[in-house]
Amino acid sequence: MEELDLKELFDLFMSKIFQILIIVIVFIGIGVVYTLGFVDPKYSAKTTLVLASAGGSETSNAITTTDVNLNSKLVSTYSEIVRSDAVVGTVIKNLELSIKDNDLKKQVSVSAVEDADIIRITVTNEDADEAAKIANEIAKVFSDKIKELYKINNINVLDQAIPNYTPSNINHTKDVIIFAFIGVVISVAYVLIANMLDTTIKSTEDIEKGFGIPVLVSIPLIDNITNVKGGKRK
Repeated sequence: MEELDLKELFDLFMSKIFQILIIVIVFIGIGVVYTLGFVDPKYSAKTTLVLASAGGSETSNAITTTDVNLNSKLVSTYSEIVRSDAVVGTVIKNLELSIKDNDLKKQVSVSAVEDADIIRITVTNEDADEAAKIANEIAKVFSDKIKELYKINNINVLDQAIPNYTPSNINHTKDVIIFAFIGVVISVAYVLIANMLDTTIKSTEDIEKGFGIPVLVSIPLIDNITNVKGGKRK
């Protein structure tokens, strides 16, 4: 295939615009079917905890939280405790969940808000109500575990988790755009490959480019020729 300039590429794609549109539409359809029929919706619920001043200590050796900087250091430790076997196991027992510890851990994510003594617990589950219930129970059990371990009461619930019935793992607009893009890429590749494999001569320019010789005479194709008697012959 000879190198194509921009105008030739544009003309090539415009001549195949119908095929390109068909391929893109097919992939958009595949994307819609995939997101609606093959992706199980999952729902996320979030609860937010804030580290405050301790409500009191039981022993003189207890960790104090009067210094805000100490809370910042504890955020990282607390994030690990949230997903610990002790907390997760207690949550499963309290809610009578038929799930293993490791499976529940996969549903739980913990993030610390930057430059703030705040922890955000997110639970993702196939049931929106259960996701919220688990998130709130984790916050409760976690707070009790901190009191037990550090003899302080510095965990307060800022926002309780509420059910969110919008799937967190499905974005129809995003999926359609992705599949449309895939369709465009495949259709462009199809047009270029088809043009590369097409060795037929379509114009005098093809002869000049392919053989490097000038075309002296070209004979136009005439479908119908009128004879001298006024009749037509094919």
